[in-house]
Amino acid sequence: MNNILYSFRRCPYAMRARLALRVSEIEYEHREIILRDKPASMLDRSPKGTVPVFVASGDVIDESLDLMLWALSQNDPDDWLAPDRTDMLNVIAGNDGPFKHHLDRYKYPSRYSDAPRSATDPEHRNAACEIISGYEQRLTAHKNLMSEAASLADMAIFPFMRQFANTDREWWDSAPYPGTRAWLERHLESPIFKVVMKKHPLWSD
Repeated sequence: MNNILYSFRRCPYAMRARLALRVSEIEYEHREIILRDKPASMLDRSPKGTVPVFVASGDVIDESLDLMLWALSQNDPDDWLAPDRTDMLNVIAGNDGPFKHHLDRYKYPSRYSDAPRSATDPEHRNAACEIISGYEQRLTAHKNLMSEAASLADMAIFPFMRQFANTDREWWDSAPYPGTRAWLERHLESPIFKVVMKKHPLWSD
């Protein structure tokens, strides 16, 4: 087996990569790292130092969405790529761009000079909720973001919604997004998510 994945269990980018690799039945060696002590072998392959980093026969894929698309191009048994590709990628771009911007500042306000000093300040939470309102509208029409069946969009986005929900669980549990809450819980309780969240021993060079 030549494939290697450098991963960090709690990183949402790594989560969605592992989901795609799992459903695609692609075998690889899992190398669990901690971000404060990145192994030299990973940095040699991807100097930017973020996970996931996937090495396939010497080629390196170090962007999570690229890795998802690559894996699904090899094998897509659950038809995650079936919905309209342009619409899916636009929805994912909204997550990876503006939603992630506000999520970071909501969850980690002390890390950003343009964020409030307290996570109880609703500015960035409210901005993220504007995007969640769009999810809620989609989820009134069907069980998942694009259709009844789960797709690339759902798998690329729900790990980030997990972070958002856990930032203030008491608030989230009473927030006016019942469809999004139910959608998130279904994916968090899914067999595939439980498998990819299995703990691995720390790997080092």
